[in-house]
Amino acid sequence: MNTLLSIAKQFVGTVTEITPLGNGLINDTYRVATPSSAFVLQRINRTVFAAPEQIMANLSTFNRHIAQQSSVPVKLQIPEILKPLDNSTFYQDENGDCWRALSFINDTESLEAIGNISDAEQAGFALGHFHRLLSDLNPVLLHDTLPGFHITPQYLKHYHQVLQQSDQPKDHYCADFIARFQAIADDLEAAKHQGLLSLRVIHGDPKLNNFLFDKHTKQIVSIIDLDTVKPGLVHYDIGDCLRSCCYSAEPVGFDMAICAVLLKSYLSEAGAFFTEHDYYYLYPAIRLIPFELGIRFYTDYLEGNRYFKVTEPEQNLRRAVDQFRLCASIIAQEPAIKRLVSQLQNKVVSC
Repeated sequence: MNTLLSIAKQFVGTVTEITPLGNGLINDTYRVATPSSAFVLQRINRTVFAAPEQIMANLSTFNRHIAQQSSVPVKLQIPEILKPLDNSTFYQDENGDCWRALSFINDTESLEAIGNISDAEQAGFALGHFHRLLSDLNPVLLHDTLPGFHITPQYLKHYHQVLQQSDQPKDHYCADFIARFQAIADDLEAAKHQGLLSLRVIHGDPKLNNFLFDKHTKQIVSIIDLDTVKPGLVHYDIGDCLRSCCYSAEPVGFDMAICAVLLKSYLSEAGAFFTEHDYYYLYPAIRLIPFELGIRFYTDYLEGNRYFKVTEPEQNLRRAVDQFRLCASIIAQEPAIKRLVSQLQNKVVSC
C-alpha cells in the first residue's frame, strides 16, 4: 500500500484513501480519494499493452473528438485524462510499470448481469450512441493498441499451435466444439477483406460491467475501460455486448428477449450509419464472439493461464466451456435471430 500511495502522489498532492476498484481481468484498478474528490488509478498491463503511450494518445484523440462533437448531442460522460505532476501522460515506476489516472464518475455503479429489460435497453443505446459519436472519426488517426485483437483466425491458429505443445489435460468438449465450428472463425475478417464491412472506431471490450449506471436514475451515464479503443469492426463490439448481456446460466443459454431489446435500442442510434452489409453480418458477429472468447480461454488454460487472471488452475477451462455452450445456444436460435435483425432493419429503414 505504501508503494501505491507513492504512485498516487505522482498525480495529486494529498491522498486520503486507496481502495481496489472493479474486477477487470487485465489491468489493476484503484479508487484514490483526496480531500476534495476522487480519481481512478490504473496500472496498465504491459504484458497485454506493449505501448502504453499509444493507449494514452488514442484516449487524447478520442476525448478531443467527443469534445468537438456538434452533429450529435453527447449523452455519455467520458472519463478525462489526469496528467501526472510532471505533465506527462502517464507515470512509469521504478519497476517499469506504467500508471495512468482518469476522472472518477461519482454516484455510479456497474452491473455484472442484466437485472431487467430496462438495463438491456440502456446498454444497447449506450453502445449505439458511442459508435454514432465516433462514426465520423477516421480510424487511421488511432493506433492499433492490441494488434491481432478480435482477429479470430489468428486466435484459432495459435490454439492449434498450443494444442500440439501443451502438457495440460485436454478437454474433449472444448476441442470437439472448436473442430466442429472452426469454419466460422473467418466470417468477419473475410467480409472486411472483401470490402463488405468497413473499419470504424470501436470500444473493443463493451461487456456489461464497462457501462456505468447512475445509482439513482438507473440510466447509463458513461462507458469506461477505453484501453482497447482502436480501429476495428463495430460488429466485434455489438457481438461482445450481446454475449455479455444475453448470457443466462443454469443451463447456459442465450436470452432472446434481452437480445431483442438491446439490438432495437442499439440500432436506434447505430442505424444512422449502418449499411445493408452491416445488418447482414450481425448474426455472424453474435455467433462468432463467444466462439472466439471460448478459444481464447481454452488456449490460455492450455498455456498455463498466462493472460487472463484466475483464482485456480481450471477457471479458464470452465470459462471456455461456458462460452462454447453460449455459442451453441446462439446457433440453435439462428432463424429467430435472423428474423429479429430483418424486422429491426425494416423498422429503421422505414423511419
